[in-house]
Amino acid sequence: EVQLVETGGGEVQSGGSLRLTCAASGFTFSSNEMKWIRQAPGKEPEWVASIDTSFRTSYADFVKNRFTISRVNVRPTLYLEMNNLEPGDSALYYCVTRFPAGIEYRGQGTQVTVSA
Repeated sequence: EVQLVETGGGEVQSGGSLRLTCAASGFTFSSNEMKWIRQAPGKEPEWVASIDTSFRTSYADFVKNRFTISRVNVRPTLYLEMNNLEPGDSALYYCVTRFPAGIEYRGQGTQVTVSA
């Protein structure tokens, strides 16, 4: 059974930092591209960052060099280091993976709240 468990969210002030963690199990982690998405109340989910099986990364424009996505295949775990957080970053953050058949899995999410 595929499982993705996100942790590390919390409440911080503007300018603060958080490190999100996604513990993966039930599939060959090293074979899957992984990504973080987020969803704020009343808004559509939006893509934040991705890392492929060759460790190549890509980021949404609003990240502005503030976030870093990484993975450790032997654990297997996905990370999102977030610095210089802004109130607009407040959202539920999800770890997501998709399989070749088109089936997508996400965890339960971890809440990030940034106060001004």
